[in-house]
Amino acid sequence: MGATGAAEPLRSELWVKQQRCAVSLEPARALLRWWRSPGPGAGAPGADAWSVPVAEIIAVEETDGKLGGGGAGRWQKMETPFAFTVHCVKRARHHRWKWAQVTFCCPEEQLCRLWLQTLRAMLETLTSRPKHLLVFINPIGGKRKGKRVYEQKVAPLFALASITADVIVTEHANQAKETLYEINLESYDGIVCVGGDGMFSEVLHGLVGRTQRSAGVDQDHPRAALAPSGLRIGIIPAGSTDCVCYSTVGTSDAETSALHIVVGDSLAMDVSSVHHGGTLLRYSVSLLGYGFYGDIIRDSEKKRWMGLARYDFSGIKTFLSHHCYEGTVSFLPAQHTVGSPRDGKPCRAGCSVCRQSRQQLQEEQKKALYGLDNAEEVEEWQVVCGKFLAINVTNMSCACRRSPQGLSPAAHLGDGSCDLILIRKCSRFNFLRFLLRHTNQCDQFDFSFVEVYRVRKFQFTSKHAEDEDSDLRERGKARFAHICREHPSCCCEASSSSWNCDGEVLHSAAIEVRVHCQLVRLFARGIEEDPKQAPRS
Repeated sequence: MGATGAAEPLRSELWVKQQRCAVSLEPARALLRWWRSPGPGAGAPGADAWSVPVAEIIAVEETDGKLGGGGAGRWQKMETPFAFTVHCVKRARHHRWKWAQVTFCCPEEQLCRLWLQTLRAMLETLTSRPKHLLVFINPIGGKRKGKRVYEQKVAPLFALASITADVIVTEHANQAKETLYEINLESYDGIVCVGGDGMFSEVLHGLVGRTQRSAGVDQDHPRAALAPSGLRIGIIPAGSTDCVCYSTVGTSDAETSALHIVVGDSLAMDVSSVHHGGTLLRYSVSLLGYGFYGDIIRDSEKKRWMGLARYDFSGIKTFLSHHCYEGTVSFLPAQHTVGSPRDGKPCRAGCSVCRQSRQQLQEEQKKALYGLDNAEEVEEWQVVCGKFLAINVTNMSCACRRSPQGLSPAAHLGDGSCDLILIRKCSRFNFLRFLLRHTNQCDQFDFSFVEVYRVRKFQFTSKHAEDEDSDLRERGKARFAHICREHPSCCCEASSSSWNCDGEVLHSAAIEVRVHCQLVRLFARGIEEDPKQAPRS
């Protein structure tokens, strides 16, 4: 029942839930394991052993343990044995993480303290864990539950892990962005946003913008090489869709996201810059949508009084309108990537596609130093013209509860590219078939009117787009005059749509987009392929 020195694997006979267990801590593997032991000197762990990586231990506390019935010998005589509790991550279904506790009872105080000191010393070596965070809470986003979610599900975990936080409950739009531009960030280990995708976008723009200002980078230059931020962003989902959280963690569960922050996970993610006329319009991390999705967001903005129902209403209205838009798409294929939009290989934790693609991109950037970059791009740019019902550009799968596979199931978070999806003019029935594919396992690109490309940069120009300095009144007359009376069920060609940029409206039809590889980092690790067996508690 003794134990070896702290530098060596630590092993003792302890009690867990009234059962004698052999407990081992292996510093080399950073793994805590325990298994049933009928008596002293039990052998190696079997298939019924439980384990938890030290990296997934939240905290270790000294507690009072009571064996109750079932003990024997010297164990039965211990009314209040010495004990310590390990707070750790427990994996549940559908990629969710839960806060679990396992209490180990020791026969001697000295042995209990040895375990406490050894485990705490190992936790101290985990330098990626945050100690001080800046938290923004959107109290009115989604179902207006942001503040309650933080207080009930997040704050207790932060306190347990000895994480301090400065909390700001936002009172108006863009407050988080404005604060990040002005506040001193040196004392923080990360930024946490509690809300939906809109709240995350605010924090993203504030952090990226602040980083570029500090680095002296002109964000308005379409070819500017943006500087990555040293601070990670944590997302506590409390919105209506929570697409970014779902696509990076695999669930929109607040406790799961809080645990990823606590254990200090890190996930690099691409960001796309959207420019028009030499001016930065916005950054995008999920969806840029023109036509169908652009019309939905533009129409829904006029119906905010309807609440969340406005998205369904505008979606049905836009589908029935069935407008198509003529334009020209120019794009630079992402030849550095090792994957393709239809290879059936989704982005997962420890993604090799993202890692290898980044390495290939870095090699290409080195070659560009010799002045070959411009010449290569002129040769590689491709042009597609036509009439489109929708043009979708995704930096990630854009998965959510309604669409578990997303708009592009094989899109990758950090490969330096985005998936360009072109839905050409087709009948309402065929377009409905395409939309329904987003809710099932079928290949949503397996249609003659759908094209998909993996690209690094792209540009779009509407055939009917006018210069922003032109007469707005004449432009309004032209739009008002477009009425399809003769063929109400046809695919009507409209003048121009708007862009849906991560849920925000961009009214400029002509845009230039560039992907910045792994520009920001999240408190996440990607979607795990096969959840491990969780410890019982």
